[in-house]
Amino acid sequence: MAEKKVTFNISKKDNFSDWYTDIIQKAELADIRYNVKGFIVFQPWSVLSMEKMFYYMEKELRKKGHMPHFFPTLIPEENLKLESSHVKGFTPEVFWVTSHGDNEKIEQKLALRPTSETAFYKMFSLWIQSYKDLPFKTYQRANVFRYESKATRPFLRSREFHWIEAHCAHATEQDAIKQVHEDMKTTKEVLHDIYGLPFIFFQRPEWDKFAGAKFTYAADVLNPDGRVVQQPSTHLLNDSFAKAFNVKFKDKDEKEKYALITCYGPAISRIFASVIAVHGDDKGLRFPWRIAPVQVVIVPFSLDKKVLKKAEELKSLLEEKDIEVKIDTSDKRPGEKFYYWEMKGVPIRLEVGEKEISAKELTVYRRDTDKKEKIKEKSLIDYIEKTSKDIDKNLTKQADSLFDNNIKDAKTKDEIKKVIESNKIARCNFCSITKSGEACAEKIEKDIGAQVRGIKLEKESPKGNCVICNKKASEVVYIARSY
Repeated sequence: MAEKKVTFNISKKDNFSDWYTDIIQKAELADIRYNVKGFIVFQPWSVLSMEKMFYYMEKELRKKGHMPHFFPTLIPEENLKLESSHVKGFTPEVFWVTSHGDNEKIEQKLALRPTSETAFYKMFSLWIQSYKDLPFKTYQRANVFRYESKATRPFLRSREFHWIEAHCAHATEQDAIKQVHEDMKTTKEVLHDIYGLPFIFFQRPEWDKFAGAKFTYAADVLNPDGRVVQQPSTHLLNDSFAKAFNVKFKDKDEKEKYALITCYGPAISRIFASVIAVHGDDKGLRFPWRIAPVQVVIVPFSLDKKVLKKAEELKSLLEEKDIEVKIDTSDKRPGEKFYYWEMKGVPIRLEVGEKEISAKELTVYRRDTDKKEKIKEKSLIDYIEKTSKDIDKNLTKQADSLFDNNIKDAKTKDEIKKVIESNKIARCNFCSITKSGEACAEKIEKDIGAQVRGIKLEKESPKGNCVICNKKASEVVYIARSY
């Protein structure tokens, strides 16, 4: 049997970092040569996929009652200053606009939005008057800007990213908590069930909460190199936001009360990084069917008029079923075309030549299984409808296995270090995820270079003492390196 040709000289398993950099360049996902540090140009192949990712996330939010808005990109400094912990948390990352024209000072300092709580809630105070207005569920699709001081990485960490942020106001804390759980359900229904990404939701420690939050819950996706990537997070905010922005409503008892506010932030460009990392292999990208930039590529074995006519017929047939199709009419050899589209991650390839036309058959290649088969041309639509579902199930199943045997118990700091150095996640007893445990977390960060990610939503009972300070443990925490 002939050895399988590999598009890259870099093994994803052995050198994930270089593999990731290489595939972004070769698949033309982003160009990092833009002349503002930390900003990238998103190229068509990533944009086409992310547009679909936005579509599914927004569709799910609207189904659950969120209504879309477009808010200004600029936020007045006075808005940011209204909630002290929020401004303290974000000020180091804010890009400020202070002049216009030929260095003419503007009347007030304006921030390029790092996030939009202080924009939304300024308007909430005008829009919400009565309990009848609640719950008030909104979202916007937007770019946000943060002066990231760490090394930037395309899609994973940059100074501008593309996301959705949902903001909701509620009458009671119970309603707000229900919203947080709904956000987590949305993450499962979209991130896992459509994008095919496995994750664990953690309640973040007190020192790692969103600035101004009472509680933060975040989904960590595991990378093949053992690091985790924080993906959508949802927050129950402190009442300081409602009080600072005067978000009040008249309740059924005719008394004025402050609303309870939640926010949720799926960063689509960052989630796209996990799509690359989790599903890709040594031949390149592999896209789930529903978010693939192109779902079927047709490769004619020749540019003969008869063969091209058949390719166009097949393309039209598929497009009638809303399937995105491309015919490769380049002058490359068929083998070169195969490797190119495999690298680009197109889920299905149809090969068409005179033999196929005569036999009324098609040769079909599946990117997820890396296998070919023959099908009758007349059964193409039925095949695609079934196989597209199988592709998504298969990629999701493969991705889910990432967590298998990658979470290890650790009873000492040395054991934590061994687990982390073997590119796995450590689970251990810990004193507390309140402020009292921050010193132990700092010791782990300093000595091991990993972070306490938090506790699982399904409460786990510790047995014994904290692995760091040896005080009685109150939590079971998970420790990992992160991006």
